[in-house]
Amino acid sequence: MADTLKLGGKAFTSRLFLGTGKFPLNLMEPVLRAAGTQVVTLALRRANVGGEGNILDCIPDGITLMPNTSGARNAEEAVRIARLSRELGCGNWIKIEVVPDSKYLMPDNVETIKATEILVKEGFTVLPYMNPDLVSARQLAEAGAAAVMPLGAPIGSNKGLSTREHIRMLIDEIDLPIVVDAGIGKPSQACEAMELGAAAVLVNTAVASAGDPVMMAEAFKNAVEAGRAAFLAGAGRVLGYEGEASSPLTGFLGV
Repeated sequence: MADTLKLGGKAFTSRLFLGTGKFPLNLMEPVLRAAGTQVVTLALRRANVGGEGNILDCIPDGITLMPNTSGARNAEEAVRIARLSRELGCGNWIKIEVVPDSKYLMPDNVETIKATEILVKEGFTVLPYMNPDLVSARQLAEAGAAAVMPLGAPIGSNKGLSTREHIRMLIDEIDLPIVVDAGIGKPSQACEAMELGAAAVLVNTAVASAGDPVMMAEAFKNAVEAGRAAFLAGAGRVLGYEGEASSPLTGFLGV
């Protein structure tokens, strides 16, 4: 049986979601193809429908669009952006981002929960970006979120899984796909998130800021697949300070 991610009534074979916020349009398609991604996020302000420089023209057919509410400072603004996105033909998927803090860009979990409750009732498939707090994650699940998207580190920082133990709590306790979003800077960090049991990861800055974004996109694709395979295989036990020979020291050569 194929290992598919079921989300929002769809099934995906790729567990690498890609953000598009920092890519020049001419790189968009080759990066997306190298990543093998089937879900991309985009800011509504880049969807210049009917005009020149429309990001939607650079996204290959068959990829699920997940517009985000980037720029929203509260639930009301996030809901308005989501509704506009649907009117523009971007579909019912929405990534909720409510970020009132312009310095650290940390999401407001309370306002995110409010927006999720409203948009789920309106038929949206809602994936909320959030500070990895177990209580808030449970409330998002109760509100009808399709997945929970905890940050690994401050957005755009490339610092990796600074919130690793909190993400582990969500994976263990929340009966929804956990998509690690923001802060992942290297393929090895994406692999680590998948080894923990994350359902998927979302990457943007790490690929866009690479010396060769197309090559880096492929590296992330391979890392996510490796991490997922390692999780499914089940990691071996971890010992303390003592060692254990990989080959027995008894039972051969007459010993």
